[in-house]
Amino acid sequence: MRRLILLAALAVLVVPSALAKSSYPPTIQLPNGFSPEGIAIGKGNTFYVGSIPTGAVYKGSLRTGKGAILVPGVSGGSRGATGLEYDRGRLWVSGAGTGKAFVYSERTGALLREYAFASAPTFINDVVVTGMGAYFTDSQKPVLYRVAVSANGRPGAASTINLTGDYSHVAGQFNLNGIDATASGKWLLAVQSSTGKLFRIDPATGVTKLVDLGGRVLTNGDGILLHGRTLYVVQNRLNTISVFRLSADLTQGSFVRAITDSDFDVPTTIGLFGDWLYAVNARFGTAPTPTTTFAVVQVKR
Repeated sequence: MRRLILLAALAVLVVPSALAKSSYPPTIQLPNGFSPEGIAIGKGNTFYVGSIPTGAVYKGSLRTGKGAILVPGVSGGSRGATGLEYDRGRLWVSGAGTGKAFVYSERTGALLREYAFASAPTFINDVVVTGMGAYFTDSQKPVLYRVAVSANGRPGAASTINLTGDYSHVAGQFNLNGIDATASGKWLLAVQSSTGKLFRIDPATGVTKLVDLGGRVLTNGDGILLHGRTLYVVQNRLNTISVFRLSADLTQGSFVRAITDSDFDVPTTIGLFGDWLYAVNARFGTAPTPTTTFAVVQVKR
């Protein structure tokens, strides 16, 4: 089952549907110099954001905007953090250029499992957890990595799924990026950054189907979020979240609207909480220093 959708449903129960932007902080400041990319929404109003270069994970409250480092960063490139997913007390973290993935306790930050998927060239970009496993994209290879998940959410053995069908890998470019799944886990969706294409993927076989978006190209497509049949696609350097309504079989989509905000500064991924999306400003193109500021921005979905 798709944890994000279930958590969003729970959030509606604990947060008034008329939640105004001023009720919760419209922007949440992250530690200076953090260089974030991925976000996950956990229990209640808890959120998690990862640091690309160090693998640190910041845990905070959407209600107060306050938080602290849950997983300390590691220098030297042995850890990284891009896409994050919360599932039954665990944080699943994509390891970026390390070729690895990490599973942490969301309570203590302890490392529970580490997986070495690939060697260079590799970029483990994003992750989604379903009832059938955790699936990771690699922006440098035409594959998905799957980690088996037990009935209670415990991580198991890893395997590689080769992609076939409509997907065409572009060597030397940034390929599959954001990934999400239907509530049942029957289908996966992933965006290819280099071409702006969206694919439906059969997680059992790796067969891909190009999704017809009516001529729309997802330029700079990054994190995606599927809520029912509504798809949100972050187009990072365009400072835009594009919204689509998908067909029942996920093979077609019609453009609904574009979400923009003056506080966007190259957003990369989004989390869903009640009626709101929370976008991480990665600020790509701004040279990070120890004093560079980063934030999470709240927008109406």
